[in-house]
Amino acid sequence: MSKPDIRTKRVPVELKRLNASYEVHCIDCKPADEGDFTKLQAIVPGPKDSSYQRGKFKVSIEFTAQYPFQPPVVKFITPIYHPNIDNAGKICLDILRLPPNGSYNPAITLESILLSIQLLLASPNPDDPLQSNIADVYKHDRETFYKNAREYTEKYATDDCEPEDDFDIAYFL
Repeated sequence: MSKPDIRTKRVPVELKRLNASYEVHCIDCKPADEGDFTKLQAIVPGPKDSSYQRGKFKVSIEFTAQYPFQPPVVKFITPIYHPNIDNAGKICLDILRLPPNGSYNPAITLESILLSIQLLLASPNPDDPLQSNIADVYKHDRETFYKNAREYTEKYATDDCEPEDDFDIAYFL
């Protein structure tokens, strides 16, 4: 009989902690397929007082067998106008990369990753872009950047990305 990997124990615990603090950050997260904790889906609300503030962004999180020693693969499913997120949903965020180019380590949790993504929405980093054209707009014409980001948010990040049903992680623990 094979020994379960660390991820099968850790991810449900992290998910439970994240969902227990929903009232604080309003991030909703659940398995993409019921009972499969290797692939999660989160709804990350746009930060208040940002161009993304009324948006709800669907994000996929995939935990490989090497988790927590390797970062999860996190991608935006909802299209977004942002210098650090490309058209395929890839996110340029240091805690999603291993050193020396990143700062990921096994102490980083699902909650800290999703909160960091929310912070990235509030504070783009134009000096480390995945989309240099959007970074240039951000650096040289903030009003156009904010307008474009609001338009994308209104067009793509609507309430129809809400979870379809309530998910109770306690059922699986």
